[in-house]
Amino acid sequence: MSTQLTPVVPVPDHQEERPPSSRGLSSLGGRRSLTGWVFLLPAALLILVMNFWPMFQAFILSLQTGRGAQLSFAEPLWFNYQRMLADQTFWMTLRTTLLYLVVQVPIMLVLALVLANILNNPRLRFKGMWRTAIFLPCAVSLVSYALVFRTMFATDGLVNDVLTGMNLIDSPINWLGQTQTAQFVIIIGLLWRWTGYNMVFYLAGLQNIDHSTVEAAKVDGANAVKTFWYVTLPQLKPMILLTAIMSTNGTIQLFDESYNLTAGGPAYTSMSVSHYLYEVSFVQNPNFGYAAAISYVILVIVALLAAIQLKVGDKRD
Repeated sequence: MSTQLTPVVPVPDHQEERPPSSRGLSSLGGRRSLTGWVFLLPAALLILVMNFWPMFQAFILSLQTGRGAQLSFAEPLWFNYQRMLADQTFWMTLRTTLLYLVVQVPIMLVLALVLANILNNPRLRFKGMWRTAIFLPCAVSLVSYALVFRTMFATDGLVNDVLTGMNLIDSPINWLGQTQTAQFVIIIGLLWRWTGYNMVFYLAGLQNIDHSTVEAAKVDGANAVKTFWYVTLPQLKPMILLTAIMSTNGTIQLFDESYNLTAGGPAYTSMSVSHYLYEVSFVQNPNFGYAAAISYVILVIVALLAAIQLKVGDKRD
């Protein structure tokens, strides 16, 4: 009996694909990282040269004293900061600036939010015209609008003529010559110019809100006020935080209205702290070291207020 042998067919070996070595991956990642830094380096150098280097120089300048270009390091080095503690004009201008911040910013943001909610109504006619009209003041030159307001609130200006014609006042009011009224004019000017600017941010936020959440609230029986408070407002929280920080930053650094509207008068009572910094630098006997110290105090105040707003506004777990 013969035995038939089954031929053995050789099975070709399949080469297993080997993953690239870790050295290859690291070198590829390194090249990508290096390429990114090459693109970022010019911008980073510009930021360093144009922003951080002047800040460092300003800090060195705040440790110096003298008049004009004849400066030397103070004895002690913190002399300018020590002088600031006893400077009554500085504290008065700082209180005035904080008054503008506390009164004007909340009113402006609430008014901007209300206007944005009204102008976001799809049934409102001529929405484009209303939006443009409210936003247009922030496109006007700061000097131009300040001069217009200065003319309107002059003793023989339009505001006094209208109030007298309506028998609301017996004699013209010296709006720019009294402390409270001069501060009131600056607040009105700030509201007129910047409310529309913040309204645009809120309009953008409202148009990005998921409309289904609003419809769900209406189906559940919520009225317009509750829908806005519990549904719309929480979704606008990032935009509200952004506008609050920007408005706080801008108000602390307020200069144009104080300089052009009231010239800081009467007797520095409507002057902002940034306006006082300008006075110390260029109007009075130039003292750049003391002015640099004031600028650093403004920087610290802005940073602290922004940090507090971020901390209060961030409710993430």
